[in-house]
Amino acid sequence: MKLDILAFGAHPDDVELGCAGTILKEVSLGKKVGIVDLTRGELGTRGTAETRDQEAKDAAKILGVAVRENLGLRDGFFVNDEKHQLEVIKMIRKYKPEIVLCNAIDDRHIDHGKGSKLVSDSCFLSGLMKIETSIDGEKQEAWRPKVVYHYIQWKNITPDFVVDITGFEKKKVEAISAYKTQFYDPNSKEPATPITSKNFFESLNYRAQDLGRLVGKDFAEGFTVERCLAVNSLENLI
Repeated sequence: MKLDILAFGAHPDDVELGCAGTILKEVSLGKKVGIVDLTRGELGTRGTAETRDQEAKDAAKILGVAVRENLGLRDGFFVNDEKHQLEVIKMIRKYKPEIVLCNAIDDRHIDHGKGSKLVSDSCFLSGLMKIETSIDGEKQEAWRPKVVYHYIQWKNITPDFVVDITGFEKKKVEAISAYKTQFYDPNSKEPATPITSKNFFESLNYRAQDLGRLVGKDFAEGFTVERCLAVNSLENLI
């Protein structure tokens, strides 16, 4: 299966929090989108790896993505080395995306920055023919995505561009809410974390509104880039 867009997240729920609105919009435009989670989020304070597995499946259905996989890397302890790069390369070559979305370049959780660099480096290495990989005994062809974009997470990183997600903001929150054990629940007896507060959950909308305000839209999501953006003409700007 060839995908138009492949979104990576260090943990299940990273993609939803960072770029669910963009994914929903692209799927509505007929694009094939997939998600690869690097870990199962097994070190999360609330819930278990098993509950997170189910939550990820439920969120994927809401997003309408074509596929979702989990590499099963060690939550909190994966590193950007050859072993881990090869696992990511296999996914890039398997789905041959034109666009890769991945974690914020710097963030509160150490896995986010690590995941960002791991995926970015793997995208480059995936294009080198002399790096050999295979899945189920079948040799893979080299493939390098055209662009890599990094979504924004906890920290307020200044975006290089934003995507208008007006009309998809409610379904984005629905996809995030699929992670029932992870976010605000006044009836939960589990320990509180920075992402379980009511303020954090409400921030999903007011951040999107603030980014939208910057470009004259109601809601938007922000991304940073690794190289200069190009447009065909000034008329392509909104």
